[in-house]
Amino acid sequence: MLVFFMMIKAPLHPSARSLFSRACWSRDVANIRVCRVPIILGGKLTSTSNLFFVDPFDRGTVESSLARGPQGVEFAHYAISSSITDPTCFSCTTFNILAPIYKRLNGQDQSCRESDNRANWLNRNHRILDLLVYERSSIICLQEFWVGNEELVNLYNKRLGDAGYINFKLARTNNRGDGLLTAVHKDHFRVIGHRELLFNRFGDRVAQLLHVELVLPLLQCRNNNVLHEILIVNTHLLFPHDSSLCLERLRQVYKILEYVEAYQKENSLNPLPIILCGDWNGSKRGHVYKFLRSQGFVSSYDTAHLYTDADAHKWVSHRNHRGNICGVDFIWLLNPNRYRKLLKASWSEAVFGMFTYHLRRASLTANDAFAFLKAESNADYITYTGFLEGLRQLNLIGHPNGLSVDETKDLWVQADLDGNGVLDFKEFQHRIWNPIWSDERDGMTNEEGEDALSYTEQAIGFSVKNAVLFPTQVEKGMWPEDYSLSDHARLTVVFSPLRMPCYRLIS
Repeated sequence: MLVFFMMIKAPLHPSARSLFSRACWSRDVANIRVCRVPIILGGKLTSTSNLFFVDPFDRGTVESSLARGPQGVEFAHYAISSSITDPTCFSCTTFNILAPIYKRLNGQDQSCRESDNRANWLNRNHRILDLLVYERSSIICLQEFWVGNEELVNLYNKRLGDAGYINFKLARTNNRGDGLLTAVHKDHFRVIGHRELLFNRFGDRVAQLLHVELVLPLLQCRNNNVLHEILIVNTHLLFPHDSSLCLERLRQVYKILEYVEAYQKENSLNPLPIILCGDWNGSKRGHVYKFLRSQGFVSSYDTAHLYTDADAHKWVSHRNHRGNICGVDFIWLLNPNRYRKLLKASWSEAVFGMFTYHLRRASLTANDAFAFLKAESNADYITYTGFLEGLRQLNLIGHPNGLSVDETKDLWVQADLDGNGVLDFKEFQHRIWNPIWSDERDGMTNEEGEDALSYTEQAIGFSVKNAVLFPTQVEKGMWPEDYSLSDHARLTVVFSPLRMPCYRLIS
């Protein structure tokens, strides 16, 4: 069999795509169009061949994919094609598209931004939209969407609207210029509710919450007693410019989950699948990752590739302004059958985790750390005053981004197990140094000690069928130098629905 490769110097015109679709068997696979075409020699049909038409959205992806051959191409893009051909699946894409007001055109001149060159940003965003429309994900979550430019906003509204999407945009506060765009395909979802979360003091960050109902033929039998709803969150966390902002980032995630819980309670919702999308500006080694894992969320990409929490080096999704590459873009999934720790308990555990991280970095043993917190006291316990001094020395209080007075008091209450006003060594070990927290909701009770989970019922959950990053080099932990679409990779996950038991929440 002969194989031909044709590199097109511009994206294929829609009429050309239509022509090849009618003339031959074809399959769309992200940047690459695969067509089965006849080979005619001397007026006679001699054979057929695979002809790859390549849209040059990024040359690195093309070269890497073609190097693996047709089978490699098909496997690498399986997540995209399956979302189109399998009616029981839906896909979700998250992509930080790098706002033109932040894209530097000259490394020497930091003031030279793409926003000053209309031809550049318009061309790049047309290419981004070509990919998004071509890929046809059921859910699209974009970060660094340039909401401050009316022309670009209208462009996305028109292109995505024509493709069948319902669009929701949200600007960051204080006229930062960029924000979020979440689009859901109306053939796949019905929007029940939409909320906006403004963090204001948290770096003017924002989040979107969408409550949607599946309209796909996901199940052979639709049962009125089975929930078919999902909560979708799109956000972009603060970048950790210095260590003092790590607590702010953790607080932002806490506020998101707190808001989701409040929305569920306000609307008397039973446990639903929750999908968190976005640029989390932190890797699998960070406190935000551990906090979400403690709440029962799983990283969809890592689940699809059978990676563990320790496999932080396997993939990357971003090259930041400092030139460092890291994996920061996630699509998190929480199924309704997962028991979750109380949110406040996870928060306390995460903050104490930061606390012990700093102590361990100073090469302190448990005994040394206990002595450090006792300060000048000769007693065999830690006082609240010593606790505050330790927090201050570790830069967790005493500045605008630090713990508030109420948060500090709440941490102390969480650590003081017997409530006698001091921490002995056992309490220090169990709550701070090596925290031991319940993995379930206090033995299936609510915060007041009443029964919170009464009986099992059927709900819809999701398994991760596949997940892919583009450009494909990032899946190997490398960043292609010739990739210019963004400083982030695009992550797409395909979910497959399944029935699962969950516990009905009662008030």
